[in-house]
Amino acid sequence: MKKKVTTFYDVMEARGISRRDFMKFCTTTAASMGLASSMVPQVVHAMENKPRIPILWIHGLECTCCSESFIRSAHPLASDVVLSMISLDYDDTLMAAAGHQAEAILDEIREEYKGNYIVAVEGNPPLNNDGMFCIVGGRSFLDQLIEVSKDALAVVAWGSCASNGCVQAAAPNPTQATPIKKVITDKPIINVPGCPPISEVMTGVLTYILTFGKLPELDRQGRPKMFYSQRIHDKCYRRPHFDAGQFVEKWDDEGARKGWCLYKMGCKGPTTYNACSSIGFNEGTSFPIKSGHGCIGCSEENFWDNGPFYERLTHVEGFGIESNADTIGMGVAAGTAAAIGVHAVASAGKQLTKKDAENT
Repeated sequence: MKKKVTTFYDVMEARGISRRDFMKFCTTTAASMGLASSMVPQVVHAMENKPRIPILWIHGLECTCCSESFIRSAHPLASDVVLSMISLDYDDTLMAAAGHQAEAILDEIREEYKGNYIVAVEGNPPLNNDGMFCIVGGRSFLDQLIEVSKDALAVVAWGSCASNGCVQAAAPNPTQATPIKKVITDKPIINVPGCPPISEVMTGVLTYILTFGKLPELDRQGRPKMFYSQRIHDKCYRRPHFDAGQFVEKWDDEGARKGWCLYKMGCKGPTTYNACSSIGFNEGTSFPIKSGHGCIGCSEENFWDNGPFYERLTHVEGFGIESNADTIGMGVAAGTAAAIGVHAVASAGKQLTKKDAENT
């Protein structure tokens, strides 16, 4: 008898999820990916009919904040679905199996779904001392990563640790922590940076692959454009204060209490591409800038070594929402290199002139 193909909808039904909630999940997922409402039926069809894509979620040198973010999705249904998928396959942090039983799953999935499974990687491989770190089942994480990626459809690098090295790779990097893309060079790599990445971004990437049967369009850093195509600055609710020259000068000043722009306090929003200002964390409740702390640029490469977090940006290439990560990466006219700094100074100057006029 032919083995029945398990779909996402089968998983949801088995968990007692109603048809109504299923439709709500598909609609929410389409919206989070920036798709038009006309695309919802396509998402529904994929969930109902396409085979469930096995995920092998492995952990290297990291703090597990990506998993923590993922299981706290703003829409529990989303995490329910994908976590159901993962628990049936492999995740040494979340799965119920242990020991030899757990490790055997890796070989079973690789054999049964050769070329049709995804490796999700949280953390990075340290290469120093022949990579003998993060030992699981007698094997180093480096060996495990290379082995399970060999027959994978693609590799998803969760978080900044896997995507760009994060704090482990910061100078002087004693363990030689290395981004996944520098170790796995023969497979498509989807970088989903952030420390941690937003849970809806994580579930959205997986759902896109299932829905369309292909990888999402990526920018020059290998990030999905649907989530990393705009700067945080461009959709930040404090942007009007930036344009008006209203800045926080000290953490406890009047501007801070009024929610003015954090640019002068070192906010990296003008150079950081992520969905924080449009999706947010914790059920869309907040993100660092909204909670009163400037963006540290954690979704950008080498962010830990890109200068002090509380030092004002002085060199920003490009300005305006028409610029994206690719055009900035290709280089722009030298005259626009410090446009944001000039704009900020000019705006502040206008405010001072206005105050002087009022006082005279």
